[in-house]
Amino acid sequence: MALDFAQMVKRTDVDYYVKQKIYKGHGNGHGCGHGHNGDLTSDQIAFYSQVPAYNPDPSTYSSTKQSPISLIAYRVNESTAGQDAARYGRLERMSKGLLWNGVSNNTGNGNNVYYPIVFQTGQIDASCTGNSCPCNGTVGPWANAWSAAICNTNNSSDPDYEIIGPNVFRFEYYYMLKNGRVTDWPWDRFDDTTNRQRITDPPSIGLSQVRAIAVSIAVIDPASRALIQQAAAANTAYGDILDVAAELPDFKNSCGRGNGQRSIGSLEDQWNGVIESVARTGQTPQGKLVPREAAKGIRVYNRYFDLKIW
Repeated sequence: MALDFAQMVKRTDVDYYVKQKIYKGHGNGHGCGHGHNGDLTSDQIAFYSQVPAYNPDPSTYSSTKQSPISLIAYRVNESTAGQDAARYGRLERMSKGLLWNGVSNNTGNGNNVYYPIVFQTGQIDASCTGNSCPCNGTVGPWANAWSAAICNTNNSSDPDYEIIGPNVFRFEYYYMLKNGRVTDWPWDRFDDTTNRQRITDPPSIGLSQVRAIAVSIAVIDPASRALIQQAAAANTAYGDILDVAAELPDFKNSCGRGNGQRSIGSLEDQWNGVIESVARTGQTPQGKLVPREAAKGIRVYNRYFDLKIW
């Protein structure tokens, strides 16, 4: 992540799939005793970065045709379909090598289309709500070949995803602004709370108000994960690994503790409180049973990645 964020393409004329005012990754909010609540458990993020990426065809991605820009995405796989069953509840990274803009595209379909760098905003539909994927207004490669970068359903398998955090089952990110505030919008909402929907809307400030992206993850050791999954498979009263993840609140949720304004470290402190409660009681706030010893194998980590935008 440090390398991907450090080399992120920071422009106002490209699409980013990041958390902002309109973000379908968390349609209803979860945690705080609500469980999944019909939305995705973890965040997703997709952006362009100047890093090497997977190139499926050496003849197509030759040294003269391949650009230095790649499409990068992160998600926790929530699919149980086919080969994705082995990836269930694990952090994945997508990396797609992109061609120069002047290179002709492959005439195949779906994941077989070789797309170039796409410097054009508005391809990801801003009106997306809930978890429909891809949204009807999404166009270009984001609607088909790259749809798995913004989707996390049983139909969003993509061969360019690889497991990068096999023990990471919860992924959340937020922003630290240059004024020191932490927020789930990549701009200061005190400056503009009504007109802006995305980072490319007028005024197109892009990520210019963001100092760093903060990433929080929950990690479990393999033996504890296996214990949780075995218990869930044997008895429906037990929750699986994503039921545990769904009890770790989103960044924006205050869980009835008053003002929802977050401060540095408050999200991670709340996650630790939930984990300690599960380890003590043997059940989630929603009432799903969890082996107490397995919950003791969960740890929470956080890191801030400086975007170096001046």
